[in-house]
Amino acid sequence: MLIAGFPAGAWGTNCYLVAPAAGEECVIIDPGHEAAQGVEDALRKHRLKPVAVVLTHGHIDHVASVVPVCGAHDVPAWIHPEDRYMMGDPEKALGRSIGAQLMGELTVGEPEDVRELADGAALPLAGLEFSVAHAPGHTKGSVTFGLPEAADVPPILFSGDLLFAGSVGRTDLPGGDTEELLASLARVCLPLEDPTVVLSGHGPQTTIGQERATNPYLRQVAAGGRESGTSGAPRRGM
Repeated sequence: MLIAGFPAGAWGTNCYLVAPAAGEECVIIDPGHEAAQGVEDALRKHRLKPVAVVLTHGHIDHVASVVPVCGAHDVPAWIHPEDRYMMGDPEKALGRSIGAQLMGELTVGEPEDVRELADGAALPLAGLEFSVAHAPGHTKGSVTFGLPEAADVPPILFSGDLLFAGSVGRTDLPGGDTEELLASLARVCLPLEDPTVVLSGHGPQTTIGQERATNPYLRQVAAGGRESGTSGAPRRGM
C-alpha cells in the first residue's frame, strides 16, 4: 500500500493520497487550505490517478482545495450530510471570521459531484475498501475512515480531527460537543487493536496502543469517565 501525506496551509492540515501501490488509482483525503499543488506533486511523483476525494469533516482547513482538485480530475467528493453546508459557508461553520489575510484566496462551494457518507458504510474506491464511522464531537458530521490489515501493513485509521497524538479535536466551535466527542472516542477508537496506525488531521502519526496508554482523553473514556487529567473542552486544531 502507498500512503503519501503532507501538511498543507495555514493550519498544517494533513492531506493524504492512498493507493494500493505506485502507478495505480488513488483516493485523496482532506485536500485543505493550499493543498492543491501538493496533491499534484504527489500524483506526479507516484504516477497516481485519483478516483475520489473523501472528507473527514467540513472545516475549511480540510476542504478548501476540494473544488479545484475535483475539477482538475473530474472526480466526486464524499462528505457526511451534516457537514455538507460548510463547503459553501465556512464562516457559519466557524462562528467567526476565517481570517482572510491568513487564509488568502479561497475557493468556497461544492464541486460538481458531491456524494454523502453514512455511518457503517463500506466505500470501495481505488481497489481499497474504506470503512466509514460517523464520529461527531468536533463537528456534527465528522467521520473516520478505516482500512483493514493487509499483508505486512497494520490496520489504519484516518481519524480526521477526532483523535490526535496526545490530544483530540477542539469542541468550542459551532457543532462541537465534548460529550459527543468522548462518546465517539469510546465507540470508534477504543475497540480498535493496539497496532492500528492513526493518521490524523493534524500532527504526527501514532497508534491506538500509544494513545490508549498516554492520551488523557482516551484514557478517560477507557476508564468509564473515572480518570481525571483533562481540563475543560479540548481546543486542538481549527
